[in-house]
Amino acid sequence: MKITEIRETTVPIGSAIRNAYIDFSVMTCSVVALVTDVVRDGAPVIGYGFNSNGRYGQGSLLRERFIPRVLSVEPESLWSDDGANLDPHRIWDQMMINEKPGGHGERSVAVGVVDMAVWDAVAKIEGKPLYRLLAERYREAEADEKVFVYAAGGYYYPGKNVEALQDEMRGYLDAGYRVVKLKIGGESLNEDLRRIEAVLEIVGSGQNLAVDANGRFDLDKSIAYAKALTPYDLFWYEEPGDPLDFALQAELVGHYDGPMATGENLFSMPDARNLIRYGGLRPDRDWLQFDPALSYGLVEYLRTLSMLRENGWSWRRLIPHGGHQMALNIVAGLGLGGNESYPNVFQPFGGFADGIPVEDGYVRLPALPGIGFEGKRDLYRIMEPLGRG
Repeated sequence: MKITEIRETTVPIGSAIRNAYIDFSVMTCSVVALVTDVVRDGAPVIGYGFNSNGRYGQGSLLRERFIPRVLSVEPESLWSDDGANLDPHRIWDQMMINEKPGGHGERSVAVGVVDMAVWDAVAKIEGKPLYRLLAERYREAEADEKVFVYAAGGYYYPGKNVEALQDEMRGYLDAGYRVVKLKIGGESLNEDLRRIEAVLEIVGSGQNLAVDANGRFDLDKSIAYAKALTPYDLFWYEEPGDPLDFALQAELVGHYDGPMATGENLFSMPDARNLIRYGGLRPDRDWLQFDPALSYGLVEYLRTLSMLRENGWSWRRLIPHGGHQMALNIVAGLGLGGNESYPNVFQPFGGFADGIPVEDGYVRLPALPGIGFEGKRDLYRIMEPLGRG
């Protein structure tokens, strides 16, 4: 059993949208194909991976450091103990040889791309959906048959007015979602409140609406928004300040009793641990959004989950950022609280398998080996040629 080749390419995921911080029109994404000599159904097993939106493609890091390290060692050193499969943990350790601790920035994204491809291949070698494999290995074979998902939208589009925003949110409800998310912080507070109230006219209860500031605010503005948002009783108030400003987050809990969410821009277990230690978050109501694809992959994510359990957090309080099939498999297999979804943006990487509807805010997973990329036609159309070489 051998990894014969790891191929990578960079593709655009540009969307003519912005949040409070960045313009997505020039965003890129790395895609990886991990080719093995294991044969299933008459063809070599190929695992695929990519990085979530919000971080750029990592071609240089992949080519110069992480891919060569995996291919430089004897194949047997990357096998599981019984020799029946690849071992994601040993492959992860090999990628991280000669890397100093700390500085969890772009390299965490590059490692996460390869890690996703490894887990896809491992599940395909066993002939199981990844979520089933994860449930068997880490949850006594118990898997969630459906996963809560919310529609992440409400971006600032050029020329987009309130009526267009309402049409967008109405479309999510028609598609089966019950909770939607709206971007804030890109306009004035008064304008954002006008947008919030317009969305509430469509979704009804504030418990059907989350808002996301994408780390835009200082403490004073975070508090001003907190006070203005309190009467709406929202699903959550997300990432008001810089993701590493734990003091701001800790201070804010004294000004906002409702649920808050953060963590999508923390890319390692140590950073996540610092958030839990110093961010003042409340395990009974707040939400954690660590993205496994951006934070060194599932191997590191498992360490984060263990840390959370040790600190009294239920895994049901996690709803990963990313809106993709890898996170969906992790949520279903390990019993997390739900998953983000991008119905209209970041395609074809956002979203789930074709033909599986969102029903009353929940989605099921396909019975396909691996992560299930083959069940998402537009995405597999990009991946499959890379796998062929």
